Amino acid sequence: MDKSVRPQDSARVIPDRLPLGLKEALLRWEVLLVVLLALVIAVNSSLSPYFLDLYNLADSTVNFSEKALIVLSMTLVILCRDIDLSVASIIALASVGVGLAHQAGVPGEVLPLVGIAIGLLAGALNGWIVTRFAVPSIVVTIGTMSLYRGIAYVVLGDEAFTRYPAEFLFWGQHYAFGLIPLEFLIFLGFALVFGLVLHGTVLGRHLYAIGNNPVAARFTGLPVDRYRLGLFMVSGFMSGIAAVLLTGRIGSTRPNIAMAWELEVVTVVVLGGVSIMGGSGTIPGVVLAVFLMGMVTFGLGLMNVPGIVMTIFIGGLLITSIALPLVVRRLTRS
Repeated sequence: MDKSVRPQDSARVIPDRLPLGLKEALLRWEVLLVVLLALVIAVNSSLSPYFLDLYNLADSTVNFSEKALIVLSMTLVILCRDIDLSVASIIALASVGVGLAHQAGVPGEVLPLVGIAIGLLAGALNGWIVTRFAVPSIVVTIGTMSLYRGIAYVVLGDEAFTRYPAEFLFWGQHYAFGLIPLEFLIFLGFALVFGLVLHGTVLGRHLYAIGNNPVAARFTGLPVDRYRLGLFMVSGFMSGIAAVLLTGRIGSTRPNIAMAWELEVVTVVVLGGVSIMGGSGTIPGVVLAVFLMGMVTFGLGLMNVPGIVMTIFIGGLLITSIALPLVVRRLTRS
């Protein structure tokens, strides 16, 4: 026996989690999402010959890439038992700010920074009110949702900002290699960063600790309110990026831009396995949910399903995605 390794040292090694059995592994939420995604692809490809066309699939990613960026930041917010319902209104506010900056003569290369800065400030205001005055985040962000959207309507009314410079439109309309939308590549890059931070750093462990028990996390010395403020700023930052990409893609700013995106974003986050009560969830699960929702809506669009039907479907999916994890947990415990 190697004397350099003492029995008492090896006994102190405790794994972070118990190894999963076959039943638990097959019932992992990410595995279920993979199965659902494969099923959706199979059904859509059988119903439409255009679904598996490479160019159609690549082009369809622009329909969910901006929302997917907000999904990433919303994941962290919900993980820590908060919620941000103002994200779509921040997009409208940031887009209006970009339009005003363009009219004021700001160069096209700088306009993205304007939108991102406005989103960051709006998120900071949300986080400051939540942490400074101990107001529930759902109450604060419902209020700022109306505030930010209202400012957009006051500034624009029935008008629109158009004729953005090519340097700005590039971010929403460029295709890498003539096939893959730049927006989609930006989303994949941020998904990788968020995944590494949440699952591979001390910061990620702290966020899980706060989500599981914020009171206990505070007693262990974690700056809980500072983390929460930071997450709302990240949410605003990602909303600002989404505003730049969306405005650049459609080439105009209207006060109703990104209307009702809050429901879809929260639906995708919960569908991805993030507990609405906080403390559990993964970035891979959320990314799979993004693709699942994207493929579902793309398939429905190919079949000319009306938008109101899609809205009903999303509402039903939100209810199902909240209830189904409870059933899965009961199965894994039995």
